[in-house]
Amino acid sequence: MKALTWHGKRDVRIDTVPDPVLTDPTDVIVEVTSTGLCGSDLHLYEVLGPFLSEGDILGHEPMGVVRDVGRDVTALTPGDRVVVPFNVSCGTCFTCRQGLHSQCETTQVREYGSGAALFGYTKLYGQVPGGQAELLRVPFGNSLPIKVPQGPPDDRFVFLSDVLPTAWQAVQYADVPEDGSLVVLGLGPIGDMSTRIADDHLGVAKVIGVDLVPERLERARSHGVTALNLDDHDKDLPDVIRELTDGRGPHAVIDAVGMEAHGSPAATLAQRMTTLLPSRLAASLMERVGVDCMHALHLAIDIVRRGGTISLSGVYGGMTDPLPLLTMFDKQIQLRMGQANVRRWVPDILPLLLDGDPLGVDAFATHHLPLSEAPRAYEMFQQKQDGAVKVLFQP
Repeated sequence: MKALTWHGKRDVRIDTVPDPVLTDPTDVIVEVTSTGLCGSDLHLYEVLGPFLSEGDILGHEPMGVVRDVGRDVTALTPGDRVVVPFNVSCGTCFTCRQGLHSQCETTQVREYGSGAALFGYTKLYGQVPGGQAELLRVPFGNSLPIKVPQGPPDDRFVFLSDVLPTAWQAVQYADVPEDGSLVVLGLGPIGDMSTRIADDHLGVAKVIGVDLVPERLERARSHGVTALNLDDHDKDLPDVIRELTDGRGPHAVIDAVGMEAHGSPAATLAQRMTTLLPSRLAASLMERVGVDCMHALHLAIDIVRRGGTISLSGVYGGMTDPLPLLTMFDKQIQLRMGQANVRRWVPDILPLLLDGDPLGVDAFATHHLPLSEAPRAYEMFQQKQDGAVKVLFQP
């Protein structure tokens, strides 16, 4: 089969690799029909090379049609249409039963002290072959894949793999009262969808988005969100937002940026320097003393009102990131974070996708490309070119 594989920093290629096979009685083989390019994939493209091996298959946002099933699979049959969550979760262990699928005790990567394994995402998370491929082996066929109906286009359902549950969890963790206010830092796919869920579905009274990219700002404004360009307010953004929120700041802030944030040249340099070291040394350094660009998180701490909540959905990877704990304690800030527990939120989200398109998922992707163009798409997305906000590949 054809698959998108990692070969080095900013070097991904379409290779011919062996087809996956059933290795466990509850496995299923999915023929991928659509698969997304995620901002987290850019972390692999740019800085997490020490935890990858040449030839690793990337991608964690696939959907498709079941081609084959193991002998113990009873929930699916060949021909069923499914979305595959990015968490590899069993659905039956203690943490899964608590709705913490991202902490699945069956697939935790204990060698690295990590939570549940992820499709297509480094040794830190199990080095499981990913979904930017023609075929994908999916374990736990009775509990992991999300069966969806025939009919609507893939775009209606594919975002159940990551974007929708990640944004949903971010908004739920923010816990904004209906008459309250929410600021979303970063209007990429997760931030954009978070504003839609908060504004269009939950009816949060005031939703403010912040970004640097004109196309992302316009997308948010088209959905009724107050969108602020960080370039226009680099020094006074907290004051501007406080003026829009009764002088106190918002009830909650979602940081949908994470370690891609700009604003810390030292952290950016440290990230880049690790990519120049031998893999084993770089991995050790990143595990023990890694640092992030934390401009967005520090901004969230400044912006949020006293007694407010910060919901952290952007990915951070540093082990020695300094936090202003005195300020956080003094402001009595609540901080909630973590990988999305995809299966936890599906019962809340799926009915919305079956009742029209209230969140605008049918037109959410900005680019649809054949998988053969994935290497170019990674570069385009990383450089924020051609208005790329969300890219879907068709293998």
